[in-house]
Parts: sequence; structure tokens; C-alpha cells
Amino acid sequence: LDTNTCVYVIRRRPESVFRRLDETAADEVGLSVITALELEVGALRAQGRRYSGAVRSFLGEFSILPLDDSAREAYGRLRTGLERRGETIGSHDMLIAAHALALNATLVTNNEREFRRVKGLKIENWVGSRPRQ
Repeated sequence: LDTNTCVYVIRRRPESVFRRLDETAADEVGLSVITALELEVGALRAQGRRYSGAVRSFLGEFSILPLDDSAREAYGRLRTGLERRGETIGSHDMLIAAHALALNATLVTNNEREFRRVKGLKIENWVGSRPRQ
């Protein structure tokens, strides 16, 4: 899950994202350590303890996937490939994309515009999606 999707789930808005996650088996969902770091920063910046508590509770429900050698290699290929094409994406998004590529995972995000620049990355957007049949 990308960070924006996690925030939607934590806030339970839009409902379609929360429902879709609820319908997905827990062992099919994981968070990149980069996503977890971004959520932790958001929790620390939050004005209210309720949001911070919700973030920490959310993080406790999922596997936090560490970066490994395959993610490092995928990041190198991704970054140099984007630079050669004269394109770029945010540094955290690039790390999250490389991690998903290394794991051959589908990235669930509402930031399709940014992630579509990454060749070979499988993307799903649960905002406005219909429940699985």
C-alpha cells in the first residue's frame, strides 16, 4: 500500500478504500518500510493524539517489509532509467516503486500520475473502486 492509501484507510475516507482493504486477505497486504516511515512522520506531525494512535494501530496490523538487495538493485535501475528519459518522481515514491518492483507486488495508490512513469510497475487504485465479487 502506498502512503496515500494508508491515510485513506486510517481516516476511513473514501469508504471504497476501507471496504476494499477489508475484503482483501491480510497476508496479501504489506507495507514498505518507506511507507511506514512516512506514516510515522505524519503521526508525529499530527495535532491530535487520536490520529497518532490510529496510525500506530494501523502499522501494527500489517507486515512492514524491509528493503533488501533486490530492492536496492531495482532502485538503481529505476532511478537511472527515469533520469535517462528525463523524468523523475519523488524520492520516497521512487523507493516505494522500486520496493514493489523487487517484490513483484502490486502497488495500491491514488497517485497514478506519478507511478505510471515506472515501467513494469503494477498499480491498482482503490478510490472509487467497486467491491470484489
